[in-house]
This record gives sequence, structure tokens and C-alpha cells, in this order.
Amino acid sequence: MILITGASGLVGSHLTLELLQRGHNIRALYRSDSSLNKVRDLFKIYQQEHLFDQAQWVKANITDIPSLEPVFENIQEVYHCAALISFDPADEKKLRKINIEGTANVVNLCLDFGVEKLCYVSSIAAIGPSLIEGSTIDETTDWNPEHNHSDYAISKHGAEMEVWRGQQEGLSVRIINPGVILGPGFWQQGSGVIFDRVAKGLLFYTRGTTGFVGIEDVVRCIVQSMNEENSGEQFIAVAAHQSYEWLVKNIASGLKVSGPKTYIPLWMCVLAARIDGVLSWFGKKRTLSLSMAKSLHSHDQYENKKAQNQLGISFESLEETIAKMCAFYRKEN
Repeated sequence: MILITGASGLVGSHLTLELLQRGHNIRALYRSDSSLNKVRDLFKIYQQEHLFDQAQWVKANITDIPSLEPVFENIQEVYHCAALISFDPADEKKLRKINIEGTANVVNLCLDFGVEKLCYVSSIAAIGPSLIEGSTIDETTDWNPEHNHSDYAISKHGAEMEVWRGQQEGLSVRIINPGVILGPGFWQQGSGVIFDRVAKGLLFYTRGTTGFVGIEDVVRCIVQSMNEENSGEQFIAVAAHQSYEWLVKNIASGLKVSGPKTYIPLWMCVLAARIDGVLSWFGKKRTLSLSMAKSLHSHDQYENKKAQNQLGISFESLEETIAKMCAFYRKEN
């Protein structure tokens, strides 16, 4: 049997659907009833709602070991997708608790229960930037401790260290590092927020660039990595690099709405982040951190040749991915 943590998130839900379609027996962990309802709705979007009840859905928390132990019974493979994504400095402790300690718990239970393979879904944030400014980032790029990383990036890097520890203790592991993932069904979180904001009239854009990838390609990388005989393999899942300006304007075109017309320079983003930080002292939820403001103007480049050559992944173009996402958004909203 296969165990999927974070099965109620964007990656976990799509992975669960893919493996069910392939006929696997799945034990899927979810956080809350509301998150499980989102997964059910996602299956309906793909007209696969009949598969939903074929999974064994279990409510569990990766930071609560007693609730986790029973779900590892009779598990041969684990896909660890559960994580907290936040760029709010106030969530630093939560990020470390869920992403690092939670991953350590999963690794320890894999070792205790004799799990054959573990695949951890990380992020490109856990790799870059390169020690040499302007160079392309790949799976061999060293973590730069001198860089001003976000708390999220630090937590994902720390989680990877737990996975590598598991390998040293005899666990067969793989790590996938996706770029910014574009996928339907989660319009109020992650990259889905971008589509929602553009649809409602986003006014501003920046010209920083990063790596983007469609959810279907991420799932393909994850599944194919489990076919790798060698432990310790790591793969960057990035289809292409584009600017945020290009992204939001193409989304606007696909949604048939007016695109943003005002460019926001770095200094203005930094100022907005500082103001947002001050407002957070009075109870406002932080929406723009200093590290996020700077990342919106960075120009990191990630290499995807290993995933293409070793896993046989042919990445879908961003134009195709955005067109499909816009079609999903119009249908759901």
C-alpha cells in the first residue's frame, strides 16, 4: 500500500488521483473536513469523483506521532507532500514545526516500519540561489547560508536534511524540487491566488523571473522518481522561466480581463513590505514579507535537464498550462 501525506493539498490531491487511476491502493492523509471537501471537488473537476472513495482517507497530523503510527502499518512506499507554505515571518515557528519536525517524524516512522521508498516533495526554494551570482541552479548547487532566505526556504532545506539523514540510516529516498506550481482547484492559496487576483483586477506587476511548472508535470516527476533504482536522487521540476509580468498578463489574456498596467520597482515593493510589517503589529495578516518583495525582483534560473534525461519528462509549455488553468478557473467561478 502507498501512503500520501498532505493528500488534501494541491500536489497531494493530484498525486492521489493519478495513483488511483493507475490502480494503486492508497492511504491518504488529510488535515480537516473542509480540506477533504476540496479534494472531492477536485476529483469532480476531472470527472473522476467515482475514484474518491477508493482511497483510504485518514485524518492525521504529521506533528502528532501517536496519530501517525497506525497509518504506517503495511505501507511499502511513502509520498511526503504535507507542508506549510507561508512567507509571513510570524509563522516561523509553525514552518519549522510542520516542515522540519513533521518531516523528521515521517522519516523516523518510515525507518521504524520498514518502508521501502520515500519520495519527498520539496521546493526550488530549498536549493538556490547559487553561490556564484547569475549562474544556473541545478541539483548539485550548494545551499548558500549567507543568503537572506525566507523562513519557508529554510524550513524546506531543513526538511531535506532530515530526508538525507533517513538515507544515511538505510532509507531509500528521492526528492523533487518543483518551481512555482500552476494547478487548478486551490484558488485561495499558493499560485492559485494569482489567478484569482488577476480575475478580480490586479493592478500591479514586477519583472522578476523564476521557474514555473504545471501540476501534471510535477506529479509525473514524483511518480517516475519512484521507479529509480538508486536512492538519493534529486530532481528539479521546472518547465520554463518567465517574468511575473509575463505570467499575470498571459493569465489576464486567458481570463479575458484587463491586465495590470503599473510596474512596481524594487524600492516600492520593499517599502510596501515594511508598511505591511508595521500593520501586522496591529493584527493584520502579513501578505508581503521583505524576502518575498525581493524575490519578486530576482532572476533565478533553474536547470531541468536531469528530470528530462533521467526521468523522461517532457515538460508542458507554460502557455498550454496557463490556458488550461484559465479554462478551469472560468468553469469553477
